[in-house]
Amino acid sequence: MDGVTLYFGWRVAILGFAAIQMLALAVALTLPAPNHLSNRLLAAVLVVLAGLLTPYVIGFAGAYDAWRWLTFAPFAITLALPPLLYGYTSALVQGRRPERFGLHLTPAFIQLVYFLVAFTLPLDAKWSWYTSGHRHWIGPAFDVLQLVSLAVYSVAALRLLRAYRATLADQRSDGDRFAARWLSRVIVALIVTFLLYLAFTLWDRLSGGIDFFQETGLYLALAGIGLYLGVEGWRHSTQRFPVLTAPTRDDARSSPDWPSIGQDFDARLRAGGWASEPDLSLPGVARRLATNTGRVSRAINLGLGLNFAAWINGVRAEAVAAALDAGSSEDLLTLAFDAGFSSKASFNRAFQARFGVAPSRYRRRVSDHDFRLSEPEMRREPNGSPSGSAGRF
Repeated sequence: MDGVTLYFGWRVAILGFAAIQMLALAVALTLPAPNHLSNRLLAAVLVVLAGLLTPYVIGFAGAYDAWRWLTFAPFAITLALPPLLYGYTSALVQGRRPERFGLHLTPAFIQLVYFLVAFTLPLDAKWSWYTSGHRHWIGPAFDVLQLVSLAVYSVAALRLLRAYRATLADQRSDGDRFAARWLSRVIVALIVTFLLYLAFTLWDRLSGGIDFFQETGLYLALAGIGLYLGVEGWRHSTQRFPVLTAPTRDDARSSPDWPSIGQDFDARLRAGGWASEPDLSLPGVARRLATNTGRVSRAINLGLGLNFAAWINGVRAEAVAAALDAGSSEDLLTLAFDAGFSSKASFNRAFQARFGVAPSRYRRRVSDHDFRLSEPEMRREPNGSPSGSAGRF
């Protein structure tokens, strides 16, 4: 220890604080909670991110200069981050890890084993390998694999989210609560991480090499991403995302009159007042109609030309419009929640889709006797599905 001087500047303070906070959040996420699988995967993400910061925390402090034997210490397992973030997304929306998840983590395991073996080498051999084979071949190969992994898992996560949103729209009336916020932000974090590594890799290659200090911006950004994921993940740790299954198959041999069946289901939904329940789902409606989810889904899609969310939210929008027509002085948001909407955004979108005007504008024009409301076709909520007409909607 004699003669060793460590430096605790602002880089060490910021990155060290961020790493400690991420580890603390990781511990909090491992405590019992409804989403224990997804929370544990997010905790692993935070541990990996803290590991990525650690070489820079101790490097800026001068530890590598003081103790060269720390070279190859297995802190930064970069290839673990993309599959773990994808696994977290999958666990949230599917209730399970991706299939053969161990294979997804194989590159990270190989990287870990490589660092462990290199770390145990004698100091002279270790330094010789670090300045030759590792610097010229292995390090760049890991960088390329990391960029490819980030890109592949970003695309896979986007596809997963897109499919989940579409399925939510076909089976839930409150899908906006689940698919539009936290999941999207997790995927944005994955994409931003890819872009950051790509930018700094290109800078390194085009400039002939950047040093430890020039990479400060990358690791400050990673610290911000990690803290954001940790705090927001902890806030969402008890929110249950509905795990959706494919509708049961309708075994009718003849070709049913789906428009008539759809209108019948619609009339029974309205008579029962079921649309006012915020968490109304396709299985719940099927049980009340004493049929299966496949028949209800086909009646809505083929008979009414809608998906489930557009159907239910259209009925809710009509309930709000009826209250306004009757002269209600209640706040619009109160009327929306009473009708069954779970958020202001979903209410505004559904009302605009149903009546072609914003709810506030509709209220202002109710008293105008010259106003004649058009009857636009009801259409699917934006999820990439085709639009269609819908009877009396």
